[in-house]
Formats: sequence, structure tokens, C-alpha cells
Amino acid sequence: MKRIEMEADLFCIHCKDEVPHKIIYINDKISHLECEVCSRVIDMSLDIQKEFYKEVYRRIASKPHRITQEYKDDLSHFLLSIPKRAITKPYRLLKDIKEIREIKKEKELQLHVYDKKEQ
Repeated sequence: MKRIEMEADLFCIHCKDEVPHKIIYINDKISHLECEVCSRVIDMSLDIQKEFYKEVYRRIASKPHRITQEYKDDLSHFLLSIPKRAITKPYRLLKDIKEIREIKKEKELQLHVYDKKEQ
């Protein structure tokens, strides 16, 4: 799951001017916008679990094509890399799960902080 944070100048309705904003994307979808001048926050309702399932489905569905292309490009490298890939796959899956948990925690924390600002 990809999490990208960037800054961009956007028009803020509250500031009534074009000012810097922090934008957080999760899998190429905007998850969070925050004005860096007035700290106004817009959280998009993004189901992290659903995004993860979509990404896993996309990766599984494209796997046969990627494997076919890989062995057509370089069969010897493909055959030599299979044992290493088989051994490291559980670790790569754990890394993905850890990333998702971190993103979910961060999203919950952002919502909690935003709720406190509202009060």
C-alpha cells in the first residue's frame, strides 16, 4: 500500500487565498488535506481495508502476466530468483501488513486530533 505525502498551493476557503496545503494520498487517492496556515482539515472517507484488498487483488490478477514476461525476458535469472523469492515472500507480506497497520493508526490518530479541534 502506497502512502505519499506532498505539499501544494491550493485555494483555502477559510483563508480566502491560495496557501500551502499538506496532501496525503493512499494508493493514489486523496486521504487527507490540511491547510498549513489555518490548520483546517478535510479528511476523505477512505476505507483502508478496502483499498488494501483492491491492491492485493490487482497484484494477484497481474501475477501470471508478470511471471510470463519475466521468464520470457531472462529465463536463467527467473529460475535462479525463485528460491529467494519463495523464502522472502512471508517477510514481504508481513511488511505490507505492518504498513497497513501504521496507515490505519495514523488515520485514526488524525481523526482523533480533528475531533478534539472541533470541540
